[in-house]
Amino acid sequence: FFFFFFFFLCLDSLSISYRTKSWFVCFSAGPKGDNIYEWRSTILGPPGSVYEGGVFFLDITFSSDYPFKPPKVTFRTRIYHCNINSQGVICLDILKDNWSPALTISKVLLSICSLLTDCNPADPLVGSIATQYLTNRAEHDRIARQWTKRYAT
Repeated sequence: FFFFFFFFLCLDSLSISYRTKSWFVCFSAGPKGDNIYEWRSTILGPPGSVYEGGVFFLDITFSSDYPFKPPKVTFRTRIYHCNINSQGVICLDILKDNWSPALTISKVLLSICSLLTDCNPADPLVGSIATQYLTNRAEHDRIARQWTKRYAT
């Protein structure tokens, strides 16, 4: 009983959403059906970003070691981003070496929202997209908007 109570506390809540100061809903998340270890999240493309207007779906999988190990978070929706590959794997330090049990799923999703606004080409998962971002930003942004329109709307 204690484990499950602790597990629920660490998950934040069984259904979460986050709004910024401007009341823009950034994300929502909750369990898929009755399985508390498998969640689905929706992230809206941040206003002013190349992903604006997009609706991105993510899968979140919690291991039995959570919160001592990070959740596995992957994009189900295709996205043109140097820190997210074609399998939806996300290169984000808090999902790897910088994980802390003090981090909540809300903080993880907020960090992913932030990554959509400001990518990290210094630590890319897709080198060609990072290079394009650094050397031909206009073309990068055009393709990212095109992918958002094609796959996320």
